[in-house]
Amino acid sequence: MKPTTAKEIIASLERRFKPDEVPVGYETVVHFDISGQNGGKFTVAVLKDECLVTEGHHGVAKCSIKAKDTVYEKIELGEMNPKMAFMLGRVKVSNLSDLISFTKLFERIGQDQA
Repeated sequence: MKPTTAKEIIASLERRFKPDEVPVGYETVVHFDISGQNGGKFTVAVLKDECLVTEGHHGVAKCSIKAKDTVYEKIELGEMNPKMAFMLGRVKVSNLSDLISFTKLFERIGQDQA
């Protein structure tokens, strides 16, 4: 089933992960801080060819992302332009270059869900 809430979308990162796309030596920890009813705090760790999503903030993040649940959902579901959301301050990102590398490691929603 296609994830639709921020919490479901972040949890789906493990199954949308493309381990063959991970550059040699690339590892990262990303903290998500999503406000709102469908949000929460999450850690996504990419270590070699593995992706692990956990609730709460764990470890030292290379990148932190803050957004409202509705904004994050619209970006992930293709209903809002992520660059525009970033420029308007609706999404706050601590390390844009790491985020760009990170996002390339995942299938877009809809490419793997029925």
